[in-house]
Amino acid sequence: MNEKSEHKNACERGTKVTEKEIRAKVQSFLQKNGMDHESMDFMKECRTFLQDMQKGLDGDEGCLDMLPTYIPMTEDIPSNEPVIVMDAGGTNFRIAVVSFDANKEPVIDDFENYPMPGAGEEVDRDEFFHTAVEYLKPVIHKSNKIGFCFSYPTDILPNGDGRLIRFSKEIRVQNMIGQSVGAGILKTLESEGVTEPKRIVLLNDTVATLLGGKAAFSRMHYDSFVGYILGTGTNTSYIEEGANIGKLREARRSYDTMVINMESGAYAKSPSGKIDGEFDATTVNPGESTFEKKISGAYLGGLAYTLLRDAAEEGMFSKALTNAIRSILTLSTKEADDFLHAPYGDNLLAGFCSPDPEEGRNDRTALYFLIDSLIERAAKLSAVNLSAVVMKTGKGKDPARPVCITADGSTFYKTKDFPGRVERYMKTWLNDKLGQYHTFVEVKNANLTGSAIAALAKL
Repeated sequence: MNEKSEHKNACERGTKVTEKEIRAKVQSFLQKNGMDHESMDFMKECRTFLQDMQKGLDGDEGCLDMLPTYIPMTEDIPSNEPVIVMDAGGTNFRIAVVSFDANKEPVIDDFENYPMPGAGEEVDRDEFFHTAVEYLKPVIHKSNKIGFCFSYPTDILPNGDGRLIRFSKEIRVQNMIGQSVGAGILKTLESEGVTEPKRIVLLNDTVATLLGGKAAFSRMHYDSFVGYILGTGTNTSYIEEGANIGKLREARRSYDTMVINMESGAYAKSPSGKIDGEFDATTVNPGESTFEKKISGAYLGGLAYTLLRDAAEEGMFSKALTNAIRSILTLSTKEADDFLHAPYGDNLLAGFCSPDPEEGRNDRTALYFLIDSLIERAAKLSAVNLSAVVMKTGKGKDPARPVCITADGSTFYKTKDFPGRVERYMKTWLNDKLGQYHTFVEVKNANLTGSAIAALAKL
């Protein structure tokens, strides 16, 4: 009898299996399927990530997009000047009017939260623009300046508009790729009878997060700033020297520094296993955003389901849990994380475990090790991403003046022990071995305030 059959029979009989034995089975399964985070060489992955960043800045094909933003890094924020802000995320479309008081503190009025068009049900381009304009109408006369935080890969133009490269986070809008997003909204506003001149500045949510963090901590003398999102999707922005942005050719001489929107969720060179490939094939955009599919909230649950389904077919669980996993079509990230927080609690996966005390214990231990391994791998990959970015800046060599990482997103803050896991890798490799220092900060409404700053700076 082979090892797999012995484990399966032991699970089905309720035989005592130690945590060490279950962990060894899980480790063997992960290694066989290329999903083992421990085999990942952290510094090797950082170097590969760094090379992809520079190639993207040079305009090479098949690398990170590394999109210029053309937003000046200004220190002066006008006081008491209202800006309409739109924030299109993976689930919600937020509208607000933002101004800054005499102390440069943000004042947010007329806040509304709407559904993101194209989330759940596909829409066409005209419907997307019409829906956005309907959301805008209640506040459209409050300012002629609009900052649009648009959380999708977009080629930003020098005039502040941007052409959509692709949607991510499972958003589906027909005939939108290549379209100028700001111009589409302005044209739709005009067709709806809004004749006042308006101008829209597009920026990514990570760029808005970076700008919001820089404004909130302007007195802290940080050496540089990074914006990081890990929620429904993931992305990173940072401040690059203009001379390093080869794709801008002669235009780069006009910028001492510029914020770069990396579109890091589309990074394609991180280690992938068999189960990554199986899950990727089930998504609406196979072969795209493969980094995002390993770490973000829109995908971690589905990846966990694929992992558990394959583990069940290899006899990792009791018959009760195996049948339960076979009976469902997928798993949400929250359902997977709920189990990690409470393996004996009132949640979906805990309820699937065998009612037999010994079988149930074995089920819970195996489930925990499997799901936790995915979260640990996601944290390690996130730390690779952020460490490579800090390395690229060359900043943060004085611990009294670290690089400030403004982090946002429910997956980063709510997934079990996630910030601590990321910090552990970064302290070990970035701080202790390389002598570059960072700090994480959280800024309330960073997307809104950052978008307002961009509109005020650009117009």
